[in-house]
Amino acid sequence: MAGHSKWANIKHRKAAQDKKRAKVWTRIIKEITIAARDNGPDLDSNPALRLAVQNGKGANLAKETIDRAIKKGSGAEAANLQRHTYEGYGPHGIAIFIDTTTDNINRTVANIRSIFSKNNGNLGTNGSLSFIFNTKGVFTINNSALEGMDDDELELELIDGGAEDVERDSEFTTIYTSFDDYGNMQKKLNELHVEVQSTEIQQIPKTTTALEIDAAHDVLKIVEKFEEDEDIQAVYHNLELTDELIAQLEE
Repeated sequence: MAGHSKWANIKHRKAAQDKKRAKVWTRIIKEITIAARDNGPDLDSNPALRLAVQNGKGANLAKETIDRAIKKGSGAEAANLQRHTYEGYGPHGIAIFIDTTTDNINRTVANIRSIFSKNNGNLGTNGSLSFIFNTKGVFTINNSALEGMDDDELELELIDGGAEDVERDSEFTTIYTSFDDYGNMQKKLNELHVEVQSTEIQQIPKTTTALEIDAAHDVLKIVEKFEEDEDIQAVYHNLELTDELIAQLEE
């Protein structure tokens, strides 16, 4: 999984300084609301809600806001929220996979189609990118939560929980599992009493495509446009994040 941790690291460093933190919170609030709507407001009996709340805490979402989002899950507004995914190609042939949560599918599709067309891309059909991305469980843990644990024993426990790969840098440890082992890893980390900063299902590219800097910025521009849309929860792509590109992003 070479390269995955680079993307994770950039996401976390940017998130810490992100001027769009309110946007991040809005997306997590939707996750909490839908989880409460689908399976009730009790954290003990609703693992999806428990994970969404955990992500909210990891993003420093206020307890009062989390409680309101859970309560909102029983309201009429929550009943209209739907999840959909969209797939297409951005500039320079880069594959783009989009997760959305929306109360108006027509609006969302129109916005996505417009962003693609205005940025030299095109919206494709669902399933068209299945040969490019794998669906993975991704668990991000602050290294401080692992202090005092024996590295070898931890590795064996994580493998037992379904870990396919583990990436570690100076701040975070990122664990990747298959989609089928997502629940097993949740259970394993709970058994180990490891506090997880965030956990989610992601689309991980099987291979990535390297572009020249100017072309890469064209791709990052369309990704940013998608991320600015209120209905879009996450955007995935197969652009290779080279060291040179990462250095520019961190400036």
